Amino acid sequence: MKKFWLFVLMLGLVVLAACSNDSEQGTEDTEGEETEETDDGEETRSVTIEDAMGEQTIEGSPKKVVVLEWTYAEDLQALGMEPVGVAGLDSYGDWVDVGMPFSESVENVGTRAEPNLEAISRLDPDLIIGVQFRHEAIADQLKDIAPTVMFAPYSEEAAQDQFQNMKDEFNTIAKIVDKESKAEEVLTGMEDTFAEQQARLEEAGKEDMNYVITQAFTMQDTPTLRLFTDNSMVAQIMNNMGMQNDFESEELEIYGYTETTVETLQNYQDTNFFYIVQEEDNIFSEQLAGNPVWEDLAFVQEDRTYQMPGDAWTFGGPLSAEVLAEQVVNAAVEE
Repeated sequence: MKKFWLFVLMLGLVVLAACSNDSEQGTEDTEGEETEETDDGEETRSVTIEDAMGEQTIEGSPKKVVVLEWTYAEDLQALGMEPVGVAGLDSYGDWVDVGMPFSESVENVGTRAEPNLEAISRLDPDLIIGVQFRHEAIADQLKDIAPTVMFAPYSEEAAQDQFQNMKDEFNTIAKIVDKESKAEEVLTGMEDTFAEQQARLEEAGKEDMNYVITQAFTMQDTPTLRLFTDNSMVAQIMNNMGMQNDFESEELEIYGYTETTVETLQNYQDTNFFYIVQEEDNIFSEQLAGNPVWEDLAFVQEDRTYQMPGDAWTFGGPLSAEVLAEQVVNAAVEE
């Protein structure tokens, strides 16, 4: 008889534990995200994430977001949201074009290097997104205005694989603003675009193209080239379409490129040369026109150069990745 009552007692404890586990699962939906009911029956939400400054907990689902770096403004657009304020808004369109212009309600909040704290505060945001290398010095001031998340896209860890880091940051933002299913849809669409653009290359007989790609401009009156390395987002997008990067660096490039001059190109005579330039600063048709160092390169002589538009943004999110993939293939097949 004693054994019977002991069995009943143990069974009761098991049932109680199971009910307790079910209750916990109801308040914690995913790792780092919790929901609970208030006294009036409404559900509240909080998300805990790890950013460049440590652990951050964001209450609710932010709607009014100020963004201090262009990539994350684009990320919000991809998620079907629009920031209330963007740093460097007046020049955003010169460098970034994902076919989704901001509405007139979006306000400029200073430059990316020097955000205007008063302008940010006037917008009464419920989230601010910045980057550590630009905004760490004003982190406390930003947090006095609203919860602040800081990313580190050019840390040594992120630089190992900038394309993966871009996706990780995008998914983190999606989690904060409660748009994770939309983020999955966007990233699937991006991969589909890569496959479509690779098919265009194959149809044009240009599959497995080897390449060197640069973003070129004038700096201190000198024609300057950023040659992208394989850890960069732009090279990984091209590699995802079956292309092969000829340019290598002996060390990890934190920003995903080596800054150099035209003389370096003499080492890559057999490549296909892609270049991104602003129309008002096309160093190849201006400063380097008639320069034998440029003109005598084999890929120039054999017409294996491919100009891309200045708004081919090489440091963006999933939408920029799609645009850049299409611009690469347009340049390659529509010469």
